[in-house]
Amino acid sequence: MKLNEQNLPQLPAHIARPSYTLESVTAGIAHIGVGGFHRAHQAAYTDALMNTGEGLDWGICGIGTRVDELPMRDALASQNHLYTLVELDDRPDTEVRVIGSLRDMLLVPRDGSEAVVARLADPAIRIVSLTITEGGYCLDDSTGQFNASLPHIQHDLENPRTPISVFGLLCAALARRRGEGTGPFTVMSCDNLPHNGDVTQKATLAFANLVDPELAGWIESNVSFPNAMVDRITPMTSAAHRKHLKQQHGIDDAWPVVCEPFVQWVLEDKFVAGRPAWNKVGVQFTDDVAPYEEMKIKLLNGSHLALTYLGFLRGYRFVHETMADPLFVEYIRRYMDDDVTPQLAHVPGIDLTEYKRTLIERFSNCAIADQLERVCSDGSSKFPKFTVPTINRLIADNAELDRAALVVAAWAMYLKGVDENGTRYSIPDPRAEFCQALVEEDEGVAERLLSREEIFGAQIPRSPAFRDAFERNLLRLRTLGVSGTLDLLLTR
Repeated sequence: MKLNEQNLPQLPAHIARPSYTLESVTAGIAHIGVGGFHRAHQAAYTDALMNTGEGLDWGICGIGTRVDELPMRDALASQNHLYTLVELDDRPDTEVRVIGSLRDMLLVPRDGSEAVVARLADPAIRIVSLTITEGGYCLDDSTGQFNASLPHIQHDLENPRTPISVFGLLCAALARRRGEGTGPFTVMSCDNLPHNGDVTQKATLAFANLVDPELAGWIESNVSFPNAMVDRITPMTSAAHRKHLKQQHGIDDAWPVVCEPFVQWVLEDKFVAGRPAWNKVGVQFTDDVAPYEEMKIKLLNGSHLALTYLGFLRGYRFVHETMADPLFVEYIRRYMDDDVTPQLAHVPGIDLTEYKRTLIERFSNCAIADQLERVCSDGSSKFPKFTVPTINRLIADNAELDRAALVVAAWAMYLKGVDENGTRYSIPDPRAEFCQALVEEDEGVAERLLSREEIFGAQIPRSPAFRDAFERNLLRLRTLGVSGTLDLLLTR
């Protein structure tokens, strides 16, 4: 059965579907970056609220800025922007559900900047949300400053009426709303970044100041940027996932999304133009997201990086394969318990022991088949957010450094592009060529790699103890391999 609005009533009975009519939904949210995570997270929460009979004026209009989003946009348009959300787990009762909260999608390269800016400037849009990846905020990791030299930012500074960047679009729409007196919208980041709302505000104001300082002042006074902690493992949807959906559930969906059953969203209640009642469908609103952010980023994202490069070097290609190896499980447990947990503040309502147990369980989920390649991607942007803060604290506390140094050493080996079995692979990172050049020669690799402050900051290059731990573990990886290195580290 081809997924579309007309065929909804004919879908198999076990498939959950919208209890509301699609025609009754109007867009109150514009979301930039309609990837799998958005569709498994924010759009799913919004759909759940609509299924209660509330929030029908909070439908989502997707916004894309890249030409490579065209296949997704066309696929979704061909099925009335419906898609199937499939939860993957070993349990037989996992959910298969059609989501109807996404009601439209505009693409800058196809529809043009004017159409996108006009939609963002529509007073009906009260929230503009973002999933644009860690590197999408245009901040230099070494200085924390906005990088105005990026080509798409330069384009928008020279052509402010035809913006192509996220921040060019946001500022053009806010300038129009200011001029027309229709009021601001909330800008809400849903990316895995520490203090993601603060980061979004900083980038937006930096761009606005380059265009119009008065506009920047108006944005600072009127626009809210709530911080959020978001969590749901969402692997890349594969051809096998589409085939399984068709064969097991009778749905022909050109762009489904798969995810784990676990989902979490902790959100600051700072919305200048209203918000959906997401609290009725499981979202936790709070005055301070910081403890939840730090817990999730250091334990989940940091542990993901700790296992992913080692696993890839060992020859594994899925997270659950890596977690089937007892050496990896013990290494991750010790990293979480001994290196990260002592750094965490009290997290209201969270039992850290149970949270860590759940992480091991989630990482071990074979049904989700989360690709190590996905977790490996964009390492040069992920390290500053997910791992470097943990290392800095370990250095400051004169703590044991080997487990954390091994994460960096594994990345250095991974950048060579060949695993222990001799299998070659490409490096999915926008700065892959630059990073690979740093490790091309074995001699002096510690100096070249660790001195890159845009990746490792200022504290790590100044720590002889960390450099020694890095070189020690890199030598072990070269001579003992991954399993030998872990065995030696865990039996000390």
